[in-house]
Amino acid sequence: MQKRSSSIETASFNPVTGELLGRWPLHSVKRLCEMVREARAVQPRWAGLSVKKRAAYFYAVRRYITDNADQLAQTIAHDNGKLRLDALVTEILPAALATSYYCRKAPRFLRTRRLASANIFFLNKRSKVARRPYGVLGIISPWNYPFAIPFSEVIMGLLAGNAVILKTASETQMVGRALKKVFDYARLPKGLFQFINLPGRQAGPGFLQCGVDKLFFTGSVAVGKTLMRLAADSLTPLNLELGGNDAMIVCREANLERAVNGAVWAGFSNAGQSCGGVERIYVQEDIYEPFLQRLKEKVENLRIGYDTDFNTDMGAMTTARQMESVRHQMDEALSKGAKIFARSAPPENKKYKNFLPAIVLTEVNHQMQVMRDETFGPLVCVMKFKTAQQAVQWANDSYLGLTASVWSAKRRKAQRLAGKIQAGVVTINDHLMSHGLPETSWGGFKQSGIGRSHGELGFMEMTQAQIIVDDRLDRLKKDLWWPPYSADVYKGIKGVLTFLYGRGLFKRLRALVDLLGIVSRLFK
Repeated sequence: MQKRSSSIETASFNPVTGELLGRWPLHSVKRLCEMVREARAVQPRWAGLSVKKRAAYFYAVRRYITDNADQLAQTIAHDNGKLRLDALVTEILPAALATSYYCRKAPRFLRTRRLASANIFFLNKRSKVARRPYGVLGIISPWNYPFAIPFSEVIMGLLAGNAVILKTASETQMVGRALKKVFDYARLPKGLFQFINLPGRQAGPGFLQCGVDKLFFTGSVAVGKTLMRLAADSLTPLNLELGGNDAMIVCREANLERAVNGAVWAGFSNAGQSCGGVERIYVQEDIYEPFLQRLKEKVENLRIGYDTDFNTDMGAMTTARQMESVRHQMDEALSKGAKIFARSAPPENKKYKNFLPAIVLTEVNHQMQVMRDETFGPLVCVMKFKTAQQAVQWANDSYLGLTASVWSAKRRKAQRLAGKIQAGVVTINDHLMSHGLPETSWGGFKQSGIGRSHGELGFMEMTQAQIIVDDRLDRLKKDLWWPPYSADVYKGIKGVLTFLYGRGLFKRLRALVDLLGIVSRLFK
């Protein structure tokens, strides 16, 4: 059952049982603007603290996550429909790891760095690059990983010296409230971190209208494009993590058992509702049949159902709307000749809602939506390829480029193929796990997004670079190129260019004489 909103409140329901989980009042855009003002008032004092003092607040966050892991996993499972083990492995554990990593690395990420002089003529100009917080960040997060995705962005934003206002998906308000409790436990300065409950259609325009300094959005390509158009008026910088239609290339020398198990994991974890999950599998023709037979056996033995005793392999879809989207893509593919090669059994309890079986399609091609658009459900497609070049060509035949994987026992070959794939993250002999590694940046090529999250690159997205140039010869009265001008000044400045890059020793020495002829200007 979907989460429902009225004009005054949001109601959350368990997508499997339909149980009411809670009701909360909706905020208004006016209230969001008030939050931005409150955040802007407290942010400078927070940014004025040392990085180590800011980091000290977040060890309490890690302790809270560790002490309440079971409760958090259950909250995520009840609100989203995924398994508690999925919640633990892909959301809660990565959040604890991320806390330690960013608290430890933040001082280095934010350290002011000296820039080496590019030319001997400007040795007196000493330059450095400093990282400055934007000010107030807005974060809009999705329902598929409702804890882990916003968590890393919030903690990086705060550690970098910003204030943060978080809007989680209406479909997973229970998890949003749990996140609020997690960060409230850190006892941050009042107004520094705030949580807002707005309908999705109002959130992006509202953040931009209220003047956040940067907006982070994870969601669909269509909404990302809309936000870019809206942000153009104010030139508000955006960080967009959008869709994926991710390819898995299995070469003939791959460990077949590992590759099949990896396809099951990355294709059906979280019921396939992962932007970085496997959707298209390209298998070399030599091993195509044995790969399919092993995949069929494992998919047909997957246990689909409600997570009551941990003995379940795939949970529910989060919304009925997304179920219909997956069915539409599958029906379109079947109408064009695709075949259902394998399908898991349905849940035993027929009263439960929002379940789709795990499905494998064969006889697919790139004229089908399922091979071109993001599916975002428990559906994978398998094609055979002859050469590695053909596999890479097919993997790149998409307007999306979030993640991909190459499966091969030959490391150099795998590395070479990975470098040819147009995706922001390429994993070798694994898939759908780099998001859990805090040191690996996350983001896509093409229409899969703009900017990065996680790791040092993601941390840098929370700051803007400031260059500081210090002239160490401040006792001089002027620089060579300052007015008043004359023909001699022109000839002397041109002498710099000719001395450095001119052809012929005599010409360069003559240029040096012209340059020395105006050096006295420095003292006049």
